[in-house]
Amino acid sequence: MNITAGKFKGQKITAPDENITRPTLSKVRMSVFNTLQSIIDFDDKSFLDMFSGSGIMALEAVSRGFKKAVGIEKHPKIIQVIKNNYKKYLNYDFELKLIQGDSLKTVKKFVEKFDVIYIDPPYYAGIYEQALESIKNIAGNIVILEHVTDVDFGNYTVIRQKKYGDKFITFLKNISNSDL
Repeated sequence: MNITAGKFKGQKITAPDENITRPTLSKVRMSVFNTLQSIIDFDDKSFLDMFSGSGIMALEAVSRGFKKAVGIEKHPKIIQVIKNNYKKYLNYDFELKLIQGDSLKTVKKFVEKFDVIYIDPPYYAGIYEQALESIKNIAGNIVILEHVTDVDFGNYTVIRQKKYGDKFITFLKNISNSDL
């Protein structure tokens, strides 16, 4: 797996065991960030990846110009893979951070808002709405949800939606906290 664009384009990233995670495909990552770039400027922006998996989404974010990227992951084996992936990117002019814990609980403790929040939980865990609710106070401009089932978006407005096979990538705006 490789970073698709930006200053680290082509850098290899180790993927965790596919029985535990399902990394976002490169064409989907490219589309997510290209669409996002048409909505906001990445300079001095922050990015939160709630269910990190390999950590590739946070690495894509800093590669493309985000000032800060935070990943949250709870699986201990995956945490080690992400730490190894992040290692070579720690001495740059951006902040890259990994938090071990349950995403739904961890984000409720955050005070800082994130400009972009990427949510890609286990597809059939039934936690899409819970994830959206858990970030309502820290979601700045854009929330990106990767999902395979219908979702009640609650306090969010759909900006764009794309379909890739059986999954949707939905770009949302938090109505209550939007700076757009």
